[in-house]
Amino acid sequence: MHRLVTSAAAGLRALTAPPSASGRRATKSSSAKTFVNGAKGNYVEEMYLAWLREPTSVHKSWDVVFRSAHATQRSPASLRGTLAQSAAPDVEKLLGDHLAVHTLIRNYQVRGHHIAKLDPLEISCVDLDDAPCSIGSHKVGSYGLDHSDLDKMFRLPKTTFIGGNQDALTLREIIRRLEEAYCQHIGVEFMFINDAQQCQWIRQKFESPGILQFSAEEKRIVLARMIQSTRFEDFLQRKWSSEKRFGLEGCESLIPALKTIIDKSSASGVESVVMGMPHRGRLNVLANVIRKELEQIFCQFDPKLESADEGSGDVKYHLGMFHKRKNRISDKSVTLSLVANPSHLEAVDPVVQGKTKAEQFYSGDTEGKKVMSILIHGDAAFAGQGIVYETFHLSDLPSYTTHGTVHVVVNNQIGFTTDPRMARSSAYPTDVARVVNAPIFHVNADDPEAVTYVCKAAAEWRSTFHKDVVVDLVCYRRNGHNEMDEPMFTQPLMYKKIKRQQSVLRKFAQKLIGEGVVTEQEYEEEVAKYDNMCEKAYARSKDEKILHIKHWLDSPWPDFFTADGRPKTTSCRSTGLSEDELGHIGKVAASVPVEDFTIHSGLSRILKVRADMVKQRVCDWSLGEYMALGSLLKQGVHVRLSGQDVERGTFSHRHHVLHDQNVDKKICIPMNHISRDQATYTVCNSSLSEYGVLGFELGFAMASPNALVLWEAQFGDFHNTAQCVIDQFISSGQAKWVRQNGIVLLLPHGMEGMGPEHSSARPERFLQMCNDDPDVIPKQHDDFAVRQLYDCNWAVVNCSTPANYFHVLRRQMLLPFRKPLIVFTPKSLLRHPEARSSFDLMLPGTHFSRVIPDEGPASAQPAVVKRVVFCTGKIYYDLRRERKKRDLDAAVALVRVEQLSPFPSDLARTEIERYAQADVVWCQEEHKNQGYYDYIKPRLQTTVGHARPVWYAGRDPAAAPATGNKQTHLMELQRLLNTTFDLNAFPGNHR
Repeated sequence: MHRLVTSAAAGLRALTAPPSASGRRATKSSSAKTFVNGAKGNYVEEMYLAWLREPTSVHKSWDVVFRSAHATQRSPASLRGTLAQSAAPDVEKLLGDHLAVHTLIRNYQVRGHHIAKLDPLEISCVDLDDAPCSIGSHKVGSYGLDHSDLDKMFRLPKTTFIGGNQDALTLREIIRRLEEAYCQHIGVEFMFINDAQQCQWIRQKFESPGILQFSAEEKRIVLARMIQSTRFEDFLQRKWSSEKRFGLEGCESLIPALKTIIDKSSASGVESVVMGMPHRGRLNVLANVIRKELEQIFCQFDPKLESADEGSGDVKYHLGMFHKRKNRISDKSVTLSLVANPSHLEAVDPVVQGKTKAEQFYSGDTEGKKVMSILIHGDAAFAGQGIVYETFHLSDLPSYTTHGTVHVVVNNQIGFTTDPRMARSSAYPTDVARVVNAPIFHVNADDPEAVTYVCKAAAEWRSTFHKDVVVDLVCYRRNGHNEMDEPMFTQPLMYKKIKRQQSVLRKFAQKLIGEGVVTEQEYEEEVAKYDNMCEKAYARSKDEKILHIKHWLDSPWPDFFTADGRPKTTSCRSTGLSEDELGHIGKVAASVPVEDFTIHSGLSRILKVRADMVKQRVCDWSLGEYMALGSLLKQGVHVRLSGQDVERGTFSHRHHVLHDQNVDKKICIPMNHISRDQATYTVCNSSLSEYGVLGFELGFAMASPNALVLWEAQFGDFHNTAQCVIDQFISSGQAKWVRQNGIVLLLPHGMEGMGPEHSSARPERFLQMCNDDPDVIPKQHDDFAVRQLYDCNWAVVNCSTPANYFHVLRRQMLLPFRKPLIVFTPKSLLRHPEARSSFDLMLPGTHFSRVIPDEGPASAQPAVVKRVVFCTGKIYYDLRRERKKRDLDAAVALVRVEQLSPFPSDLARTEIERYAQADVVWCQEEHKNQGYYDYIKPRLQTTVGHARPVWYAGRDPAAAPATGNKQTHLMELQRLLNTTFDLNAFPGNHR
């Protein structure tokens, strides 16, 4: 019985917009006739005859159908006549009408949001002209129904909840309830979701009768929150009318929205909420959601306020905050963190997700039940910024999922001065969320009760399914882009409408007063109470003379520093390891520590080579990395390595994840088998994204100083699509927000004749952003090297040996503070027979070498050396080979600068003074306007007091990083080698 109706309904379910009324009627009639008079016609006849004999003998669904048929007959006796002549056509029509009603119900579910009253301005910036919507009581003819059918009873399908406890309703009541559910101040987009259970869940949440009924106490809570949101902005406008603050006017319901999400999530067990948002409304969120002290916010407007912290600081509407408080609704403790971010809209999205993932990891929250994220967006940025798409695509990846994010879009219906029709190609700014099957709840932001209900549903969705969900707060921006901006220049009609718009607080208060929920006096008292609180905080703010940015930290590390935020020591112990530790980790690196595991034959050879190196007490690049990471894991430091193809390594050198050749998805990670009490090693291939993934790893590194987080670019120049994260967060994050971060960037670099795009990691860009002064020699003192690192904004290295790479990775975690580390990693050196290091260089007492002096004949007789060549990275091996070929080992000294920044001026001076009679040359394989030359030259000159010139040997200036012609590449290399070893190449040589 069920199959009969269900199959027909399924066949029509795909019809969301039938072409025309007449066409629909003909199609419906033809389909129904075929359906009834075909193979199953006899079955219907049998059911009908059985019902005539005994109505209870058939299923109740058929009972309703046949009773409806009798109710429409003029002569009941005629129905009891010959079925083929009389009853069958009536049943046919009735079944067709029911199927039409089912289609109508589905159309409301699919397109009800098209005619929902979402825009408080009633000007609608959503372009739906190409998507006609055939819903409403006046369009029942589109489904082959007639207005005379409006008062007939129809059985409801299982795919709707509008009936509540009723199985059947009149068509008129069906339409009324559907319009109540889908076409008022809430519009729901969800029918694109391919999970039937999730669709049913949403239907129940929004279709069940009486869902928007709030108790008097709940309404008073919403009113109090609207008062806080509105009066906070009013207070700032009165006190600082000429200051930029990017206020929330026009979307004051954002505050009750966020608080509702937090309330509901806290009640379901969430203990920590990580938030990210743009500048609009940020101060209001800090004050009324995070609950930052009002005086700390108000004092930010004082132009005489002095900064107590090092660095540049940042404007007040970019700062973050971390606060643990009691949630008054759930009566549970909840930690709220608002991540600091720059003006680059949406750049903070992946950072928030990474921080959330880290907190989930450290708390053992594998399902996202304790830690969650909330992201607030602007409509124009949500539609326009590609990082939104990248972040969404991380949402369900095993090593990146945060088990559901609640996205709240503050939909001002304008982007700065740009209308939506010029700013996006999609109907809604939220359409990007459809790619991950995230439901989208549109809501009129001038209806605080509807906003509150939608946010409850969003929080419950996240708690139930652990998937992303979007709340689209359709609102407006009462002022211009900022308080000083004039919006009438570009949107005159819109802003005439806005000027006439009554505030949502006043409208909501009048509604509640009319309902008897509050009195006018109670409302005025609540307003006065909040205003008085602001005035008192304003008075206290005048006592603030110094701004402490560290009081605005979004990720404090309380046990890592001293009470005043300083490092606990200014030294760094040896980064070496014992012989036994090196041998043990080396054996793990050369093994498959899982039984019944079949590896690739080629990988067997690689592991054998590793085992041989361990026996010979040497390591290549991949084994040196293994030693560093494995030893940190053994010491309890979590290590996370992420990026494109990092599990194997772009150049097939790493192989940290082994794959069984016979069993699908069976893997082995030997690094997690070093010791029983070791920390977890996470190594994960990322999606093909740099901006999103680097931002995610930066956020992960923010959460704890006790983890080594590394991001590796597939090729060094691929970091340029993540430049925003590098510029706005990594290089300047500590200066702006007093927030340290120890993230490591591994950037494969080297001129290998592979063309412009796979050669340079663009070291010049990183060196340009270093904050050390080229004209000043730092004062010499104890622990000079560590102090230099503490004062810099990041460290930039180009190691030439596996041992030094090993040491710099270990140093990153043994330092008493955290700084970003930029490592230009090699490509050809990964398998270069000379690029190997003895275990002797990695034993206790050894350290990272900022500079590696010449170790050949030149160092034995420095007085006769004609030229000292400073270089870095792979070019050293080309220089050494050419020097030997020319028999100049005693005449030319090669000095490797392993740490480029902070510049090791003390060691550079030592080397220059050692070769007092020699030319000073900087040699690089990069072009002159790229690479390291512009950074190194002034620092070397300052080191020698400008007493000796610094000559250049390298490629000529060029627009592209490298040539695409192999022969040209080799010619350029030979030319720079000739220049380097031609002792007459520069004027004024010592001969």
